[in-house]
Amino acid sequence: MQPAMADADISSYAFVREDGALQIDGRLVYLYGIYIPPTDQTCYTFIRPVRCSSRAALALDFKISGDFVRCQTRFTNPDGSLIASCTSGDDDLSEWMLQKGWAVALPDAPFSYSAMEKIAQARGLGIWGIPLELHKRRAR
Repeated sequence: MQPAMADADISSYAFVREDGALQIDGRLVYLYGIYIPPTDQTCYTFIRPVRCSSRAALALDFKISGDFVRCQTRFTNPDGSLIASCTSGDDDLSEWMLQKGWAVALPDAPFSYSAMEKIAQARGLGIWGIPLELHKRRAR
C-alpha cells in the first residue's frame, strides 16, 4: 500500500457492493480500519428492484441511501482501489459499522475502533447477535 496524496479526496453518491466496499465516482473504496465479514444473504423485498446482499452490506447501504459520501483517501492499493475514511452526514462510516456490529477492527486500526467492536459484541449487535432465523423461532 502506498500513502495517498492529499488531493485524493472523493465526494459523490456511493453504491455499496456485496462485500461492503463502496463504488464512488467510478472508484473502488474500502473503509479504513475495518473488515466487513461475509454474512448470510438477505433481500429487501419492500424496495423495487429487490436488493439482495449480505446483511452488513445492506445495513451500510441503508445508512448512506440518498446521502453524499465524502472520503479522505489514506492509502492506494496496488490494484488502484482506495482505503479511505468516509463520512455520510455527520457519521464516520467505519465507526458506524463497528458500533452497529457489522464490522471488525483491523489490527492496525485506532484503539477506539477495537473498543467500539467490543461494545457491539458485548451488546450482541450485528454479526455478534443471535442469528435472525433462530430469533424468529424463539419468538413463536
